[in-house]
Amino acid sequence: MNGLHELPLVIFTVLAQSAVGCWLIFTFVLCRENNQASRHYLNKVIFILLALLGIGFISSVLHLGTPLRAFNSLNRVGSSMLSNEIASGAVFFALAGFYWLLAVLGKMPQGLAKLWLILTALVGLVFMYMMNNLYHINTVPTWNTAFTSWHFYLTIVIGGSALAYALLNANSEKTYQLRCTPMLYCLGVFLSAIVVIYQGFGLSHIHSAIQQASALVPDYAVMHVVRLCLLAIAGLLLLKVKNAFASGFAVVIVLLAEMIGRTVFYGLHMTAGTAIAG
Repeated sequence: MNGLHELPLVIFTVLAQSAVGCWLIFTFVLCRENNQASRHYLNKVIFILLALLGIGFISSVLHLGTPLRAFNSLNRVGSSMLSNEIASGAVFFALAGFYWLLAVLGKMPQGLAKLWLILTALVGLVFMYMMNNLYHINTVPTWNTAFTSWHFYLTIVIGGSALAYALLNANSEKTYQLRCTPMLYCLGVFLSAIVVIYQGFGLSHIHSAIQQASALVPDYAVMHVVRLCLLAIAGLLLLKVKNAFASGFAVVIVLLAEMIGRTVFYGLHMTAGTAIAG
């Protein structure tokens, strides 16, 4: 299967995007939640976001080969999208980690907590922007399209809302409502299906002197059908089965589905040379 050679990047991008998406929703909820028992629960489960993000960063280091290369990649912050991605991701991870630690220890004033949450969310958005821009490469016509941005940003919505809903709904002390989060998930899946269809048609117009873009991933349609079916199953589990195990299993299915989609994305890599996008 084309794209599996980039499995570390598949894991990194999907987990990072899902964690940032979840943080954005948590920021909105925590800034409005005044029940102390509920806030304490929410602050504790932020560790799950950090764990996923940590797994993602470890995977990215495996892609680079050694931790030293990751540090060397920071040498061109400001001029290199890779450096910008790593730097903004590290800052987001640090801010989120310190917030969690101080909040769990009871050392985070509520007024400062809101500012910290919002600042971290903004850094997370910068991180996502840098990650997206990294793949808009002029010499890779199959990536240098609006579809790349749509896929990346929709993973933030789909993975983030699924993870957030599972964690928020498990809060026995909650005073908030969860009407918008399921709607956000469904909207993300719906838009993703549209993007997949349009991209499938668009691939037939991208080719080089020796290869058609659609030939890079001959099972494009099958893999995305499987992905969308998994997302639908996960949505039913999240919304219809009200227990922690089903919610956790649904999140795993969502992450797996998004990784299938990301594997297709990496399989579409094609250096331009004499490539033509028409």
